Amino acid sequence: MADDRAHLVADVLAREEIFARPVEWFRLASGFELRANSHDQVEDSWRVRFWDRTDRRPRLIVRTLSATLARGPFTLDAGKQFIRWGKTDIVVPTDRFSPKDYLTVVDAPFLAVTGVRGTTQFAGYTIEAAWVPRFTPSRTPLLTQRWAGRAADVAATEAIVETPTALPRGAQTGVRFGQVTDRIEYSASFYDGFNNLPDFHVGGPVLPSRPLEVARVYPPIRSYGADAAIPLPWFTIKAEAAYFTSSSPTTDEYVLYVLQVEKQRGEWVFLGGYAGEVATQERAPISFAPDRGLSRAIVARASYTIDANRRAEFETAVRQNGDGVYGKMEYSQARGQHWRATVTAVLLTGARDDFMGQYRRNSHVRLTIRYSY
Repeated sequence: MADDRAHLVADVLAREEIFARPVEWFRLASGFELRANSHDQVEDSWRVRFWDRTDRRPRLIVRTLSATLARGPFTLDAGKQFIRWGKTDIVVPTDRFSPKDYLTVVDAPFLAVTGVRGTTQFAGYTIEAAWVPRFTPSRTPLLTQRWAGRAADVAATEAIVETPTALPRGAQTGVRFGQVTDRIEYSASFYDGFNNLPDFHVGGPVLPSRPLEVARVYPPIRSYGADAAIPLPWFTIKAEAAYFTSSSPTTDEYVLYVLQVEKQRGEWVFLGGYAGEVATQERAPISFAPDRGLSRAIVARASYTIDANRRAEFETAVRQNGDGVYGKMEYSQARGQHWRATVTAVLLTGARDDFMGQYRRNSHVRLTIRYSY
């Protein structure tokens, strides 16, 4: 694109994690990150940040900081942590407490949220409740970079001004109930809060003499979900679905569902299935929704553990009408106790108006060198 002619990007990440268990029932965990980037995806400021609510990645951030109390069947986690729900892969409809960093859209890492999570287990049942008092949005692609997709095409020909984002105030709450038996593992969940993925509202009349004003809005949503895993002699069936409703008159309501089959054979793990969507109310003119963008597609993953040091993986999503294709191949090898190298190749192609197709100029090869001490 006209505003992003870079073909080589360098990224440096240093992470330190500290754990302490002063007594058996109490545990402290913390993580810190230092970042640098050659493509203007990291803030210039050296200020240490705690809340992950910036457009660019912070240079210095407290990644996690939490305390865990465990007594008998009860566990309480408080602080900045990762809260993950769901059982399926690639598309996970019930995973509502997990914002992501989508500056590069594919392989987006999760962002921690700050709150309290309580879990109790009894007789094969699990009840989990979460409360997050301050909203953390997913990080969206920058308009000046090609990962912005269709928005980048518009920005290359028209003046766009993004108005200051008013992040929603209010808590996010959720409850998840599950059971594990010999024949099935299932859970049902409820979420009440905000969508961490934004809708985009265009303000004012579109005139040649004035820039296009765009605002990000994070609508309130409620989610009613369920997931299940059924082990059979030949394979395991995984199913997950969630219905999203909203009190906002300008956001969509829809059902997102996934049906997958998983098979492990020796060192191979195979997974394949279908991710679907049914829109019950279509009201948002523009939205950024990677979870929905990978729906109405056949999804698959295969991984092979060659030995203790080497691993290979393939992942893909293909739109049912063929308009979008995403594929990833990855090979990883460790050397000694500290070094690991990973080569990743990503292919994105398809029609310009397809979610995957709009990133067709972002197919790439990535080399990652990791040192752990």
